[in-house]
Amino acid sequence: MIVIRLPGALREYAGGNTELEVNAQTVQEALASIVAAYPVLRRHIFDDRGALRGHVNVFLNEDDVRFRQGLETSLRKDDVVTIVPSVAGGQPAASELSPEEKARYSRHLSLPDVGLAGQKKLKSASIAIVGAGGLGSPSSLYLAAAGVGRIGLIDFDNIDTSNLQRQILYRSDQIGASKARTAAAELKRLNPEVELVVHETRLTRGNALDVLAGYDVIIDGTDNFPTRYLVNDACVLLGKPYVYGSILRFDGQLSVFDAQRGPCYRCLFREPPPPGLVPNCAEAGVLGVLPGIIGAGQALEAMKWILGLPGVLVGRLQLFDALTFRWREMTLRKHPQCPVCGPNPSITGLIDYDEFCGVKPIVQNDQAEVAEIDVEELKAKLDSEKDVQLIDVREPFEWEIANLGEYGAKLIPLNELPDRLNELDPGRDVLLHCRSGARSMRAAEFLKANGFPRVTNIAGGILAWADRVDPSKPKY
Repeated sequence: MIVIRLPGALREYAGGNTELEVNAQTVQEALASIVAAYPVLRRHIFDDRGALRGHVNVFLNEDDVRFRQGLETSLRKDDVVTIVPSVAGGQPAASELSPEEKARYSRHLSLPDVGLAGQKKLKSASIAIVGAGGLGSPSSLYLAAAGVGRIGLIDFDNIDTSNLQRQILYRSDQIGASKARTAAAELKRLNPEVELVVHETRLTRGNALDVLAGYDVIIDGTDNFPTRYLVNDACVLLGKPYVYGSILRFDGQLSVFDAQRGPCYRCLFREPPPPGLVPNCAEAGVLGVLPGIIGAGQALEAMKWILGLPGVLVGRLQLFDALTFRWREMTLRKHPQCPVCGPNPSITGLIDYDEFCGVKPIVQNDQAEVAEIDVEELKAKLDSEKDVQLIDVREPFEWEIANLGEYGAKLIPLNELPDRLNELDPGRDVLLHCRSGARSMRAAEFLKANGFPRVTNIAGGILAWADRVDPSKPKY
C-alpha cells in the first residue's frame, strides 16, 4: 500500500482524513485514486486540462517528483506521497556592546556559537518584517529581544478585534491604532537598544526594491499571494535571503529561500492558485498559537543566517501539523526553468502581482460587469421585496459567528457553488454576500458566466452590514 498525506487545507474534501492508503504503481495513479474516491479534491489538485495545478507540489518520501519522472514516478511498497500546496554587500563593522547590553544578552554571550562576536553581528544586522500580524508579532518580539540592531516593520493596516486571538503584540485598548506604529512602540518598550523603522505603507512593485534594499534579511509575514510573490521576486533581484512562513488552520510551512545558494519561492510554487480556491486565514481560520510557532521559527532562521550558523533551511521545507505535533521535512531544489532565478529568467523586474495572481480591482457600480449595491440598499430591498435569493458564500464557521438568516439568507460556500447551481433559480434575483465582498464578487462572476443574468454583489459584505445597518452583528 502507498500512503498519501494530505495537508489541512485539503482534508475537509477527503472526509477529514490526514492520510489515505491506495494501491498504485505511479504517483499519477495514486492521485487518480484519491480524486476518484473524493471527487471534490480534483479541482484543488488538477486544473481543467487535468494537469497538476501550478501551486501544488508532490513529494515522494522527501523528494520533489518534478526532479524524478514527474507524476509518472514509480512507487514502491510503503512509499509516502505528500501533497504540498501553496497556503511572500559587505558586512558592516560590528558595534561594541555597552555594559547594559552585555548584561541583557548574557545568555547569548555564554553560548560558544554566539558569544561576544555573534552578539555584535546581531547588533549590526538589519531585518525587515513584511506584515506585523500573526507571524510578524512573534518574530519581531524575539528578534527585538535578541538584540537585532535595526528592525523594519512594513504594514499599512490597523488593529482589529479579530487580530487579538493570535497577534500577540497588541492589546484590546489599542483597537483601531496603526499596527506598524503600535508594534514599534511595544518593541521599543521591550528593548530600548533596538532601532525600529516604521514603513506604514502597502508594499508594491513601485516601492518594494527601495524599501527592502536597506535590510540584510527579509521575513515574510504576509497573508496574500500577490505580496508573497512580490517579496520573493524583490529578494531575488536584490540578492536577499527570504525567510518564508505560512499558516492555515492547523498547518504551517517554514523555509528560507535564497536564489544565490538554492531555490526561490517560485521554484517551489511556480504560480499562485486560482482566486478563491485557497482560502485565507480570515476565511478558513487559524489556531491562535500556530503563528507563534511558525513566527518563532522564522526569527530562529533569520538569526542563524546573521550569525552564520549551520543548518539554515535553504533547500528544505518544514511542514508542521499542529494536530499531531509532527514536523516533516521536504527537500527543495532550484528549478532550471524558474522564471525569476533560473539561468534564463523571463522576469527581470517587478511585475503586476495582482494581475499575475488573478486579483481583479474593485470597480465602481457603473463600470462593473457584475452589479453591486451597498448594505443600505440591500436592507431596503430585503424589506420591500420577497422574490430574491440571498446567498452567503462564506464558510460554515463564519455563518455561525454572524449571518442574515432572519432575512432568509442561504449558506452555499464558494467552493461548493459549482456543485449546487441546481439550488438557485436563474429567473430570480440572486444577491450574494461574504465577509467583505471579495469572495461574493467571484461567486457573482461565476454565476454570470453560467447563465444567471440577475446577479448582484453586496459591497462590503457582512462587515459593512455590522458597521452601518446592524451593529449587534459580531465582527471577526
